[in-house]
Amino acid sequence: MSEFVEWGALGQVVLFGLLVGAGLPAMFALGVRSLAGPGARGDDGQVPLVRRVVAYACFSTVVLAVLGAVAYIAAGGH
Repeated sequence: MSEFVEWGALGQVVLFGLLVGAGLPAMFALGVRSLAGPGARGDDGQVPLVRRVVAYACFSTVVLAVLGAVAYIAAGGH
């Protein structure tokens, strides 16, 4: 049965699925958590600059990954 399965390709698909299937939602959740999590707002009611930078970095990473995937598929990628 092993001559029908390309184990290297299967491993790559599983790894990529874990990164995209769990990694991108986790990155998005980290961005949301940094903006709206416990202790996100200071005494003045503002979100600190560090938390905003982390959130925007997470959101931009997710958006770039999605746009890159759409561009790859649209260009005829497999």
